[in-house]
Amino acid sequence: MGSATHQTVAFARIRRGWWTAIAAVERRLEVERDQLALWLPVAVGGGIAAWFVLPDAWGWAAFLLLVAAIAMAGRCLPGTRLGLALTAGGLAAGLGCALVWASAERAAAPVLRRPVVASLLVRVDQVQPLAARDAVRVVATPIGAPAMPFRLRLTIAQADAPARLAAGDRLRLRARLVPPQAAPVPGAYDFARVAWFQRIGATGRAFAPVERVGLGAEGPGLRERLSGHIRAQLSGGEGAIAAALATGDQGAMPDPDAEAMRRSGLAHLLSVSGLHITAVVGFAMVLVLRLLALSPRLALRWPLLLIAAGAGAVAGIGYTLLTGAEVPTIRSCVAALLVLTALAIGRDALTLRLVAAGALIVLLLWPESLVGASFQLSFAAVTALIAFHERPAIKAFLARREEGGVARCGRILLGALLTGLVVELALAPIALFHFHRAGLYGALANIVAIPLTTFVIMPLEALALLFDVGGMGAPLWWAAGKALALLLWIAHTVAVAPGAVAMLPTMARGTFALMIGGGLWMVLWKSRLAWWGAIPLAAGTAIALATPVPDLLVTGDGRHAAVRDGGTVGLLRPRAGGYIRDLLAESAGLDGVPGLIDDLQGARCGPDACIAELVRGGRRWRIMATRSGYFLPFEPLVRACATVDIAISERRLPAACRPRWLKIDRTFLGKNGGVAITLATGRVETVAALAGAHPWARR
Repeated sequence: MGSATHQTVAFARIRRGWWTAIAAVERRLEVERDQLALWLPVAVGGGIAAWFVLPDAWGWAAFLLLVAAIAMAGRCLPGTRLGLALTAGGLAAGLGCALVWASAERAAAPVLRRPVVASLLVRVDQVQPLAARDAVRVVATPIGAPAMPFRLRLTIAQADAPARLAAGDRLRLRARLVPPQAAPVPGAYDFARVAWFQRIGATGRAFAPVERVGLGAEGPGLRERLSGHIRAQLSGGEGAIAAALATGDQGAMPDPDAEAMRRSGLAHLLSVSGLHITAVVGFAMVLVLRLLALSPRLALRWPLLLIAAGAGAVAGIGYTLLTGAEVPTIRSCVAALLVLTALAIGRDALTLRLVAAGALIVLLLWPESLVGASFQLSFAAVTALIAFHERPAIKAFLARREEGGVARCGRILLGALLTGLVVELALAPIALFHFHRAGLYGALANIVAIPLTTFVIMPLEALALLFDVGGMGAPLWWAAGKALALLLWIAHTVAVAPGAVAMLPTMARGTFALMIGGGLWMVLWKSRLAWWGAIPLAAGTAIALATPVPDLLVTGDGRHAAVRDGGTVGLLRPRAGGYIRDLLAESAGLDGVPGLIDDLQGARCGPDACIAELVRGGRRWRIMATRSGYFLPFEPLVRACATVDIAISERRLPAACRPRWLKIDRTFLGKNGGVAITLATGRVETVAALAGAHPWARR
């Protein structure tokens, strides 16, 4: 009897403890009730992210069951904000996971299994000039070739491409086709994933001759003609930037200028995004508003702000269509339309609720865009900016007041600098995760570059195009060229400044999630609860900085490898292309040009193979790699394998080749893809392990 009474009392205490905790959470949520809706797109995004991170259908199904259980648990707390949050969050996360799963299955299309050389008749769907490479890139659909994938992405040399190539043209050509390339090494750009959702089943390069056998109905589009016209007025990097600002076409950007823009933190100016849409919409609104206000009758009797907002919406939509209606541009246009809607109904134009609504619309329509750097960078920037300016202390500091001109300018400049620093801090984890680098002086560069682009370059370019109708745009093009030259000078000056770029070659997805989750927690709550987000943010930062750099990188085809010894990176093959050279250098944490394994201390190389020695984790590691297409003598190869810890080859090594630890040959790479190895910890990370059993990785 006493035992039963004791258990009853214990259960009562537990229930009281639970209800006390729930009541405490309810009080917190009551304080933050206006912020709860902001977490809806976060929950949807969490479900999408879970689908990309979890390896297979069993994991996805388990996640859906888990969030369903969370939603049901919320129903057990009726009439509470916590119950509502659990139910809505669980359902939203499940919706996000289901949406991206369905989107991936809906995008299923044939994918090329192995490299082939084929003669094809194709219909051109998209044309992208690559003037900086003297080439044209087209997305095309094969005609009368049932064995071919649904869509192809082909590169054609400029000299071989038919004149005025346009969408709708039919071409007869011969090309070498390969499957869409997975990430060459862990953490690199995974084009196979992007190609899957675009239904591109093969990529390749066309051989001469390329014959046009049919013309499209429309010829070159407005975008192509406009880009060509702008580059005819301005040459070099100035013309390339001007074309990118007007049409989103970055194909003519010289490599040195593009690299300088990336290193200086100004690369966002080259892709059509919120800045460009805002400038176009704002310019259209101001122009229409000023013109209509010239008439006193219209100014007094007509809703000019509503009309101007409508004109801005039309301009934004037109600009989006002109620049190709890519997902990032559509996303920015949706956000701009939401802002215009808020203006039209008399609400605050820029709030986190509008940002959340825009993010939710994009995620529901294009759930796969969540894992792209473009989505993450743009929404992180605008969320950090608005959250920073909504803080009471910042509002009070930036509020207009009676003061002298010097004090006002100083306060405005300080506010701009603080805003730039906040945005740079928000973007740094994303840039480091996707690109392994982040510009340290981007805030300073953007203070000058953004106003220069928004208020000088783009208006000058718009006026020059307008005056070109009457053949009077030359003076304006000259002025725009000088402004663009100044922008390039800023980019190159900042790019070569000491310590301009911070490198972080590896960041685990869990570490990235800690940093993003902590950052969202800090900006989406308004009370002191927000400061709890500093804990996962600091933990993620510490883990990212403490993660060791890989000592050995091997690409998925086995042809290229990089060995890191201290601050030096040596490549296996002296004739590695620029893309592979830069990729391996960045993945190994080198901000510069890598050398060769031959130059590393303790390395012995010949024309057909290399052996390198590294001391890691208190032991000496020996690595052997073949570097030519010639077969090595069997017995010396077997003896060499027995003396090394790791053997690497693009070919299939014989079974008698038995290194002490790991054999990375064609068989291994065919199953696992590219490899990153940290010798001190014995960690082996592969592309296949990160990709799991997602549709684009099943091949």
